[in-house]
Amino acid sequence: MSQTAITVKVSNIRKVAPTIREFTLTPVDGDFFPFSPGSHVVVEMPAEGKKIRNAYSLLSDPRYPQSYRIAVRLQPESRGGSIYMHEKVQLGDELIITPPSNLFAPDWRAKKHLFFAGGVGITPFMSYIPEMLRQNADFELYYMYRSTQTGAYVNELKEMLSNRLHAYDSAVSNRADIAKIMAECPQGTHIYICGPESLIETILKIGEKTGWPKSHIHYEAFAAPKPGKPFVAELKKSGKTVYVSEDQSLLEALEANDVEIPNLCRGGVCGQCMSTVIDGEVEHRDNFLSAEEKASNCCIMPCVSRSKTGRLNLDI
Repeated sequence: MSQTAITVKVSNIRKVAPTIREFTLTPVDGDFFPFSPGSHVVVEMPAEGKKIRNAYSLLSDPRYPQSYRIAVRLQPESRGGSIYMHEKVQLGDELIITPPSNLFAPDWRAKKHLFFAGGVGITPFMSYIPEMLRQNADFELYYMYRSTQTGAYVNELKEMLSNRLHAYDSAVSNRADIAKIMAECPQGTHIYICGPESLIETILKIGEKTGWPKSHIHYEAFAAPKPGKPFVAELKKSGKTVYVSEDQSLLEALEANDVEIPNLCRGGVCGQCMSTVIDGEVEHRDNFLSAEEKASNCCIMPCVSRSKTGRLNLDI
């Protein structure tokens, strides 16, 4: 964590869906930073002898930053972050977080805003909605979930939004016809997506086929880095050799060896951690670099991408 890290106290924990817990965080010293709709924080967790850092959307009303609220879905097959938050974190515990960053802000120039939320992907929209209502913006929320697992805040949203909410519980109802929904949108509509990769990919493909401007489709996904073959990173500037295990990202391995590089999303979206590759073949897993940049093999996003070979030489 950087020197701007914040120590927070867990002041409330509540279950908001069968697999989702909400955590209210309050500052130990001073006041929280103000934040804008769509912001996230990174939470540091000392799980199983290593530090895991996961990004979580702030679902609080941005106008009242006296506390931050995040929601965490339990993923039993994850690298341990969600398990730590669900099984280890107790009321009154202290955690370390970063100040809020925003890579998913609404475009207020839009004539209409269309939100697609899948499961725990509802969280960033919880901070959107109060400001949308205050500004009397034209928006609708399409919320897809399975009530046996997710579906957080659905009753609250029904009261807040009335007919602006379109809820699809896959356990009991039909799925949303996304192509039809997009086809009926007026010009100037912006789409916002948060949820599983399958939802994001579906909407992006529909948008590409139907001629949606890419600048009008926004998405966010905080997927944990996927495992891969272990490899070694040779660092030219720092003179270090860093071993990256199969269940560890290159960014995590760098941090474990006291090599700090800028990062915001930790999910291959923001581009902050982009690093120059001197030698080696990269397995690109990010959503930031263009196809041409990936083909050139000149850089890597350490937060998600890995080496295809046993060794990478980096200008770090």
